[in-house]
Amino acid sequence: MTVVTSTAGYPGGAPDGRRRPVYLDYNATAPVDPRVADEVLTYMAHEFGNAGSRTHSYGQVAKERVLRARGEVATVVGAQPDDVIFTSGATESNNLAILGLEAHGVDAGKRHIISTQIEHKAVLEPLEALAQRGFEVTFLAPTAGGWVEPEAVAEALRPDTLLVSVMAVNNETGVIQPIEGIADTLAQHDAYFHVDAAQAFGKLIEPLRLPRIDLLSVSGHKIAGPKGVGALIARRRRYKRPPLQPLMHGGGQERGLRPGTLPVALIAGLGLASALALDEADERKKVCEAIKNELLDALMPLGITMNGDPDRTVPSVLNFSVPGVDSEAAVVALKDLVAVSNGSACTSQNYGPSHVLHAAGISESQVAGAIRLSWDASTGIGTVPASEIAARLCALMPLEM
Repeated sequence: MTVVTSTAGYPGGAPDGRRRPVYLDYNATAPVDPRVADEVLTYMAHEFGNAGSRTHSYGQVAKERVLRARGEVATVVGAQPDDVIFTSGATESNNLAILGLEAHGVDAGKRHIISTQIEHKAVLEPLEALAQRGFEVTFLAPTAGGWVEPEAVAEALRPDTLLVSVMAVNNETGVIQPIEGIADTLAQHDAYFHVDAAQAFGKLIEPLRLPRIDLLSVSGHKIAGPKGVGALIARRRRYKRPPLQPLMHGGGQERGLRPGTLPVALIAGLGLASALALDEADERKKVCEAIKNELLDALMPLGITMNGDPDRTVPSVLNFSVPGVDSEAAVVALKDLVAVSNGSACTSQNYGPSHVLHAAGISESQVAGAIRLSWDASTGIGTVPASEIAARLCALMPLEM
């Protein structure tokens, strides 16, 4: 496996000669795999044709690469290549999945939607937009461990429920949601099932292959692919596609659902990143588990409190609070050692206490101290300075602790 160094792509340090902190904020974005970067450059600088050009070989080569990428993305989740709609990322995919069903919901008299209080803003805000247009949205609360019970979904279902939207893995806590159980709950109901898989695609394999998942959102830059590209996977149900309507118009690309010239280079990068994630899934999981164990061995003596049930989290995320330590102070103390987070990067422009942790009923002091570390296999075993992280956090703890 190719390993990106702890300098986030610059072996030995940054271009200006500075040694950079070890990057532990992969839930925000992952460094591009060098193999993927080479693929993107090839289709950006050399095979630069427009996939819509039908009169010459440049367009044909581009079209063939896009078709191959559809297959690479689809294979990860057991879908068909023509189920894949390329987008700019999971945010756009979520918007298309949710807002794209609005017209069908109105026509069918189904204006009820079920989701959770711990979704990413890229799901919550489109749902709020529909609520302002007359839809009723039921936001389910999580358990104290950070997941939503399938039974809660079952209790909330109504004859007029149009959509159930539940993320696969929470971006803040790394808690895996019971997608299989929710799919079983929906087995006898016609509601469309949407899964925001931004943090799960290429990492959780079998749960995302459930045929009961109608709509699934994918992000390239969370699996060491390029930023600016993702996909919405829209599976057929009884030979019928989900009745989505486009949010934009002009050009007719992607079955008319996502117009505009296809960014072939980015799509090629997403395709290769998807194929690599699937091929290396087992090895990557083992490396991530080893890194997590290193961190836990160093941090547990501090008496940390885990935010999210540790038995239900992916092996690449650790969200915890240190007694008496504010997360802002922790981030400052660690900034020259490791790059970490105390919230979702996608909402950091309007920083506030975590809606995810509050929804789980976690105390104010624990929320204020929450620190998120996230990594992948490219981080490498033995490269995370776990003991030094623990030492600096220990130095911040009140003396009476």
